[in-house]
Amino acid sequence: MAMFGSSHKDTSKNPKNQEIDKISNASTNIGKGATLQGNIDTFGNVRVDGKLIGDIKSKSKVATGNASLVEGSITAQNAEIEGEVKGSLEIAELLVLKSTAVINGDIITSKMVVEAGAIFNGKCQMGDINQIKKMMSEQKDTKTENTTNHKNENSKEEVSVNSVFSDLKI
Repeated sequence: MAMFGSSHKDTSKNPKNQEIDKISNASTNIGKGATLQGNIDTFGNVRVDGKLIGDIKSKSKVATGNASLVEGSITAQNAEIEGEVKGSLEIAELLVLKSTAVINGDIITSKMVVEAGAIFNGKCQMGDINQIKKMMSEQKDTKTENTTNHKNENSKEEVSVNSVFSDLKI
């Protein structure tokens, strides 16, 4: 053993680790005037200056330019929005809505900065993403349990009725 040797393995020479580094450092760009229809799922950053019809999932940052349009949901670690988004945003850390941003959809994020002039139409939930998702899932399960299906005897039509009114005859 060498006097100044290291006792741990150097994983940077491992081909698998090198490939992961390359993927996470990759960047996806949709330029001005370009239209892309489809979903993006990446470890790297995403920049949209054109139009995207589909969802974006990134383990890194998503940025949109002021003339951009995203018709779909955005899921990322961080996001900076200058353009228009028609869909939900789920940002694990920091969401920045620039003054030119227009959001038509719900937001779930840990932290959010909204510049004066930004437009937001939807619901916003802030806090720990995992806790919010868990809470939403529990609410959805409770709502499903409270809804029962009844048949109208006259028309044989199935009607959904909230359990609060389940004692009423239809």
